Amino acid sequence: MKKILIALATAGLGLSGALVAAPASAGTQQAPNYSPPAPTWAQCAGLPTGIECASVTVPLDYDRPWGKKIKIAVSRKKATDTAHYQGALLFNPGGPGGSGLAYPAVMTTRLGAPLAAQYDLIGFDPRGVGSSEPALRCDPHFFDPVRPDYIPANGAEESAWLKKMQGYSKACDATYGDVLKHMTTVDAATDMDQIRKVLGQTQISYVGYSYGTYLGATYATLFPSKVRRLVLDSIVNPERVWYDANIDQNHAFEARAKAFFAWIAQYDATYHLGTTGADVEKAFYAARAKLKATPAGSRVGPDELDDTYLSGGYLKSRWPLLANALSKYVAGDTAPLLTAYATYGDSSGDDNGFAVYTAVECSDARWPRDWPTWHRDWWESYRTAPFLTWGNAWYNAQCQSWPVPGHNKLYVNGGAIKNALFFQDTKDAATPYQGGVEMHKRFPTSRLVVMDGGGNHGLTGRGNACVDTIWKAYLTDGTLPASLPGPDVHCAPFADPVPPPAATLRSAPTANDDWVPGER
Repeated sequence: MKKILIALATAGLGLSGALVAAPASAGTQQAPNYSPPAPTWAQCAGLPTGIECASVTVPLDYDRPWGKKIKIAVSRKKATDTAHYQGALLFNPGGPGGSGLAYPAVMTTRLGAPLAAQYDLIGFDPRGVGSSEPALRCDPHFFDPVRPDYIPANGAEESAWLKKMQGYSKACDATYGDVLKHMTTVDAATDMDQIRKVLGQTQISYVGYSYGTYLGATYATLFPSKVRRLVLDSIVNPERVWYDANIDQNHAFEARAKAFFAWIAQYDATYHLGTTGADVEKAFYAARAKLKATPAGSRVGPDELDDTYLSGGYLKSRWPLLANALSKYVAGDTAPLLTAYATYGDSSGDDNGFAVYTAVECSDARWPRDWPTWHRDWWESYRTAPFLTWGNAWYNAQCQSWPVPGHNKLYVNGGAIKNALFFQDTKDAATPYQGGVEMHKRFPTSRLVVMDGGGNHGLTGRGNACVDTIWKAYLTDGTLPASLPGPDVHCAPFADPVPPPAATLRSAPTANDDWVPGER
């Protein structure tokens, strides 16, 4: 779920309804009469030489394949090790709303050149995203700073936010009314099968992160015979999509925030914010109150602070930059805070990711349509999880009035998949641990690799030898760890960061920190 309003929960989760076969459009996997025309490939603009891009034309509505068409942007880096060719490997970074076009370049590095050379590496922008057509944008300035405080001080402020979110729903409906009916995860998974067809592949392999795990699990449910290898990393709980999962996130991010505050307290000689986590937490909320009264640089108010510091709940390697920014702000210097916001919190000027997130999650599953239910549930959550709760509520409240009613959610079923590998951190905030456990149950022959207490979101390809050895072995020849009760493998976490010397505090992400699945 995905930066508070901007990078909130990767899985923004939904009201539990009766588990049924699928949304109304789930029968699309039985629509064999449509075959997309052959795409025209050309070098991708802005990507390294050798990565080609094309558009795959698909039906907007798979129940009417002769009707209106849309375009899915696809990228590929063709295999060069033809002696060990393993077919197509698709990637999805999460969201919903994340662009995957750059992933052939990203994953060449993460997989290592020898393994990457054995696959056609395939990235894509799901329907509505980025370079796909149409790309959803309902209100490009929706996240421009400074926004009203997420935390309503009274009923009037709560009503004002609700009106704002209802206005967003109306704006989306006015521009994309016909498209919004066909933005479910089932639709996106069916698009993936059209990509498979144009690639000339009988089966595909898949690596999905965050929301991409739900997309991959949906594809495996609908098209099990088309799956060769399946990797799910940082896993959405299929039992909780989507309303309930967002509430789960509130509490998981609260735990990560407290871990961050406690870490800062260990280095009081560096940050001067207090010697206990409670002291640092008090300093953080005092800074938030000050920013509400006087936003920093006319750009960072309380919401923008929340959006920025939510990023630390995804990767703890970000903690030194964030701690330094808070420390300097408390001491009277706003520049590091403005830099941190620009690096991790600023989504102004473009709402494409949010528009797609909304269109997918609001229609994937049923949401409460009465505001009193939201009011009750989110104030109850706020009492014990104030760090994220109201920012998360307003990231999702448009679903209360979304013009397309949510479907009964798909029942994810991996019983026909004999070859799957899952990764999950026990302290992942965006996709809490139980998601990995539940998905492991739904795929009975899968293997679950657990990182114990790392608190990071997105584990594979980040340099943890335990994780990466298993991941690469599976993608090399299908090798899986032995099956054991519960998790099949436990990996030690990455160490907590150590503050760098003041002169070397960075103002931009490092290479290992450049991407977090599902983050907004």
